[in-house]
Amino acid sequence: MRFTKMHALGNNYIYVDAFQEPLKDSELPMLARAVSDVRRGIGSDGLIVIGPSQTAAVRMRIFNADGSEAETCGNGLRCVAKYVYEHGYTDSEEFPIEVKTGVVWAAVHRSVGRVERVTIDMGEASFGASAVGFTGITDAEDPYRGRVQTPAGEFVGSFVSMGNPHFVIRCADATAAPVAEAGPYIERHPDFPQRINVEFVSPRGRDELDFRVWERGSGITYACGTGACASVAAGVREGWLASCVRVHLLGGDLDIEVQDGRVWMTGEAVEVMSGEFVWPQASEAVEVHPAI
Repeated sequence: MRFTKMHALGNNYIYVDAFQEPLKDSELPMLARAVSDVRRGIGSDGLIVIGPSQTAAVRMRIFNADGSEAETCGNGLRCVAKYVYEHGYTDSEEFPIEVKTGVVWAAVHRSVGRVERVTIDMGEASFGASAVGFTGITDAEDPYRGRVQTPAGEFVGSFVSMGNPHFVIRCADATAAPVAEAGPYIERHPDFPQRINVEFVSPRGRDELDFRVWERGSGITYACGTGACASVAAGVREGWLASCVRVHLLGGDLDIEVQDGRVWMTGEAVEVMSGEFVWPQASEAVEVHPAI
């Protein structure tokens, strides 16, 4: 099976071109676990499949390192846009990409003929418990926020959906937040029956934000595009962020803009390597779990 490994701010996935490599739907969760395995596979945060769409230029499907399918992925979308443009599946610099929850628009930014940065119109953020499937008790003063108890303490956060669910926790110092300790408990907390992505954020001012993340199904990653969008959208709604924010993630910076309720994300997209993965193989039977 031919593959391409790409990353955006260190959030790395194995990309398979389904135009050239047809795959069975039933194989995809197992394949995601296999390629994500750093010892028996390639090593990644998950698997992204690029294939034909009836409503857009291409369709993107994303599978986390544990084999679960996610709704969307901001960093993955930027890499898909780069791949699609550079491999000739479109000759337009602006084009739609289908994801599980609908269609988003991408705009590629070239330098010396190569795509280096991509802007994605991520659409409108949705707020509140129902947007993320939270079944616990919301804040009496702000129903868009709630509290979650964990062995690492109590955490108060905002419920935001960017097509996938996020729990955005504003804290004193995101760079020192107990991501590894609290993240897995919040992700799988009974009040989040669909599980949740967990963001720890702290503003440096109204236009800069420090950010750390525990991603549903993958654990700690260097970046989460939808998480950055959700965090800025929460900050704009709550009044502690401006409409244009530079988000400092572990793997680098993203520029997020909120205008007329829509969220725009701009950042890098990088191709690392291409190769051939032997599939199926013995590692397909090995269960891979995100590190805690």
